[in-house]
Amino acid sequence: LLLEVYLETRQDWALNMVTSTLEHMGRGGVYDQIGGGFHRYSVDERWIVPHFEKMSYDNAGLLGNYLRAFQITGNKFFRQIAEGILSFLENVLSHPEAGFYASQDADINLDDDGDYFTWTLDELNAALHGPEASVAALYYHVAAQGEMHHNPAKNVLFIDQPLGAIAARLKLDEEKVSELLASAQRKMADARVRRQTPFIDKSIYTSWNGMLISALLEAYRVLGIRGERDRALATLDLLMAKAYDPEKGMYHTLVDGSPRIEGLLEDQVFIIAALLDAYEITGARTYFEWALELMEITVRRFWDKKEGGFFDTAQDLADRHGSLTTQRKPFQDSPTPAPNAVAALVLDRLDVLADREDFGEKAEATLTLFASKGGQYGLFAATYGLALLHHLRAPVDVVVVGGADDERTANLLRAAFDTPRAGKRVFAFAPDVVKARNLPAGLVATLPALPFDGVPVALVCKGSACHPPVQTAEALRELLAPAKLA
Repeated sequence: LLLEVYLETRQDWALNMVTSTLEHMGRGGVYDQIGGGFHRYSVDERWIVPHFEKMSYDNAGLLGNYLRAFQITGNKFFRQIAEGILSFLENVLSHPEAGFYASQDADINLDDDGDYFTWTLDELNAALHGPEASVAALYYHVAAQGEMHHNPAKNVLFIDQPLGAIAARLKLDEEKVSELLASAQRKMADARVRRQTPFIDKSIYTSWNGMLISALLEAYRVLGIRGERDRALATLDLLMAKAYDPEKGMYHTLVDGSPRIEGLLEDQVFIIAALLDAYEITGARTYFEWALELMEITVRRFWDKKEGGFFDTAQDLADRHGSLTTQRKPFQDSPTPAPNAVAALVLDRLDVLADREDFGEKAEATLTLFASKGGQYGLFAATYGLALLHHLRAPVDVVVVGGADDERTANLLRAAFDTPRAGKRVFAFAPDVVKARNLPAGLVATLPALPFDGVPVALVCKGSACHPPVQTAEALRELLAPAKLA
């Protein structure tokens, strides 16, 4: 929300809040400095000692934020942290074929408190020697006395001082210190792999995988990593093949490849968001049709016809147990984005794409229902704020038409992805799709008939007003400049 506010207003306070927070989190012990990825939360006010469990949904949300912050600021540290999260997801939480596991435990047993992730000075010196050990100990603040109460010799790794200060202290060139640190990190990772690894919960939850799919597609947009795109689409295809019922919608989890537990709102809305992201990236009509179909199911089963908004469980759900016997309308971001706010976001996206005014009306009714609550919830209403911002403002749509293997198309897409704009969405279509007008009704109504003569083009539209198409990355960047789209 803060990043979107900054792009909308260009007020530095919004960006400063983001960058300060992300820098401190990335340097703190709440981030796994060796294995990548974020632990669940901090137990101290300095953000050094974490609860060491790692959740897939936390890392999905943080991945998106670090990627966008890198795109806006160019700060390489944010890219480094994003790549660390991707490494953790790939090495620890990835199913061999497709899909992502739920979490990695904090501990091995009851007598353990993050021992897999923490280091004594003796353990550091056993893994490293000479200057490497000195650099790593200073960089990560590893000392004889650590931060862990159960074992005071154990240190949580956090970035304590910059490389320049370490270079001055050790009387070494800063580039040499950087090389020593990189070597030390590799050796510490190798040493840690030999420890007993905390248990991995291999449950594949639909909603959390939906968040991860969207985050990995963002990694493709921002970093251009094709493998992350392919992994995201393979996961989405798996869920649509095995966890989707055309009558009931998405099931909550896959157990040994079979779907379990139906009728939860969060699974529907996070997958709709992932499907729309996949459609923008690929132009494959199937993803759009699935999103539209799933939204219809969600409205039918979860929408409150009397007061508006969505219930957390399907109204026709027959088999209810425990807390599911009481229906609620989830509004608070805790711990994942609020399903009603996400529902409003995807309703508005489908309103524009599918030319479905009824979806836009339901988005507005949902936002109106919770309007009096936003101030009370503060930070926990951030997704609601984001949904409201998108609802009140016309989107900036960038449509790139060209052959998938054409370098000119790739250059246009890179310009479209790289240029930060509030409310921006980028669509990629093959020429034959546009020529045949094989597009959702909203795009057919908005997009002019593009004269395609073999040269890739990009079209920028804000709401229903479109600029003339351009053919170069430079012209596209100029069109996306804030002054052009005010």
